[in-house]
Amino acid sequence: MFFVEQPSHVETVVLLSQLKQKQDDYINVTIELDDVDITSVETKATYDEIKKYVAEHNAGMKVSNLYISQVKRKCGIEVGKNYNLPKNEDGRQPQCPEDKESAIVEALEHFKTIQQK
Repeated sequence: MFFVEQPSHVETVVLLSQLKQKQDDYINVTIELDDVDITSVETKATYDEIKKYVAEHNAGMKVSNLYISQVKRKCGIEVGKNYNLPKNEDGRQPQCPEDKESAIVEALEHFKTIQQK
């Protein structure tokens, strides 16, 4: 005696031919954006936007992607994986100085990526 493995999912088939719509018919939908919450994607600023904001509001201060990433991690924001890891185990990454950290935090608050304190 052997058993046949049964699928663990269920499929639903809907007969669309009974709809009264013809192929060339359109359904118009209007969405008021005032009623829609801002998505998380809309509140994310790019690294270049953050750099530009920091430079404009802090006498031309330059910040690196590394520093922005470090500050985002400190604020609990998920960031992508770092593929530029040091080749040896003793390699160290520079840590973001306090003045640049506060400028980046200010930019993140401006772009509503984090809540103002």
